[in-house]
Formats: sequence, C-alpha cells, structure tokens
Amino acid sequence: MRDTIKGQVIRGSRNIFFVRAEGGAGEGKAEIECRIKGKVLKGVEGFYNPLAPGDWVSLERDPSHPGNGLILALEERRNRFTRRNQQGFDRNRSTLPQILAANVDALFCVCTPASPPWRPRFLDRLLLQADIARIPAWIVCNKWDLFQEDADVEERLEDFRRIGYPVIRVSARTGEGLEELRVAAAGRLSALIGQSGVGKSSLINALLGENRQKVGAVNEKYDRGNHITSMSVLLEDPGRSTAFIDTPGIRRFLPDGISSDEVELYMREFAPLAGKCGFGFSCAHRTEPGCKIMEAVHAGVIHEDRYESFLRIKDELTGKAVNE
Repeated sequence: MRDTIKGQVIRGSRNIFFVRAEGGAGEGKAEIECRIKGKVLKGVEGFYNPLAPGDWVSLERDPSHPGNGLILALEERRNRFTRRNQQGFDRNRSTLPQILAANVDALFCVCTPASPPWRPRFLDRLLLQADIARIPAWIVCNKWDLFQEDADVEERLEDFRRIGYPVIRVSARTGEGLEELRVAAAGRLSALIGQSGVGKSSLINALLGENRQKVGAVNEKYDRGNHITSMSVLLEDPGRSTAFIDTPGIRRFLPDGISSDEVELYMREFAPLAGKCGFGFSCAHRTEPGCKIMEAVHAGVIHEDRYESFLRIKDELTGKAVNE
C-alpha cells in the first residue's frame, strides 16, 4: 500500500502539476511532478483549470518513478481568486471560471502610471473580484519613477485609498517603496495580479533578492507588455516565511462568482446604498428617479469613473460587448 502525503501546488497546466511535498526523514521538501489520478478530481467540476498554485492536495508517490506521483484529492480551499475565462466554455457555452491562485492571504493588484498606460477601470475589476473572494487587497503602483505629475492618476489613487484600499507607490528599478511592500507581504502568501508589462515578476525578483522569474520589456509599438510569465507559479522566500504567486499578464478581466444584479453588493462604496433606491433592487441606476447611487455620484461620494466601471461590468455580465 502506498503512503499518502500532503503537498502544495507550485505550478502546472493541463494534467501535469508540480507539488512541493514534505519528504521523508532528512529529505526536507521535495518537488514532485504529478498527474491527477484518473484525470478527474472531485470538487473541481465546472472550472477551466482543476488546480492552481496555493492549492493543497493529497498525493501518493510513484515507487517505480522517483520524483513522480499521483494527486488523489484536493484539500478544502480557504479562498480562490478567479476570473471568467473567455476561452473556456461548458456544454451550455457559458464561460468557465479560471483559478489564478488559491489559499492566499493577500492580493497585490499591480498597475503603472505609464508604460503600459494607467488603467484604473481594470483595477476596479481586480478589486471587485478580491472582495467577492474576501481576500485583502492592496494597490501596488509600480514604475513610480516614470510618474510625471498626472492629476488623473493621483486623483484615482487617492479615491482608492478613501474607500479603503491601501496604496503602495513602488519602483522595482530604483527600490522606492520596496520596503513598504516587503512589510505588507511579510509572513503571507500573496498573489500579484495585473496586466502584462506592469512588472509583477520584476517586483518579485526585487523582493526575493534574486532573479527567480524572467522579465521582459514593454512593446513600444503597442505600449503594452509581452506575455513572459506563461503560467501562475508559487515562489518562496524561506528565510521570511513569505511566498508569492506570480500570475500571467491579463489583458481583459471579467469578474466571476456574481450576477449583473449583484455588482453593487460588492463594490465597497456602492454596497451601503444597495436596495435603497426608489425602485429598490429593480433600479438599473441609469435614469430612474430616486436612484441613491446616482445621487451619490452627483454628491461625490462615488467617483464618476467608478460609476462608469460599475455600469460596464454590469453590462458585460449580462453578455453585452463592452470595451474596458
């Protein structure tokens, strides 16, 4: 009879996953190449990918092939950060959720003031998904050395801070803000999420003090990043009990786990007003008299750009084509 051991998924795709598991006496931690036993894993039905970095699994080693094993079961997740994958569909042609990271303590939403361009509405979507998953989120504005007194950037960062999201201005190149980010990450498993080219891998390399991840330059012609990180991967800093999940760059992000009618329940400054409009929960928050959300926009309680994000997300969740 083979022994069953517990391990944490480090990276993987399709049916091949690398799991860090406790070894035998004197072996320490070992990285095992695993496949799912029977190719079907209970509890992951309805997902684009069955496992993600941060997942804990039970497995058995293959005595005939040292360094290989079979995944038997998925341990219950504390949380998962997902998005609706536009390339994966179920039999009803509905988009499937893709798990980018699991069992994380913090989410660092990485953006830039320039190169690639500032995209606050993209941040709105990441932050919404973090709140859906109940994962504490930080906004990490990288490449701050490129910032050139842009009032729009400052205004939106200040508004994010006002509604409760910590903001860290940082530069992986110069080191500015790295200590503040290091303190925020200490003792946690943190996932870095953002579009291609914002410098997620560069930040992780700077925090770990070594080049663990490949980095690439922004495409000058299109002013956007190239996909260098092709899959999510978990990287540890053993000396600090700190770990990071580096995720592939994302160009489009559609929130997962809620319907169009539930968006106002999860956007922080919208939630206290949910159901209080003249038309109650039937209000579309566009032209209706007595709409408390539109009143809050006019009063400056809700930023106009956040309101526009809110409407676009609702439209997209109903299947309408929307450009972010």
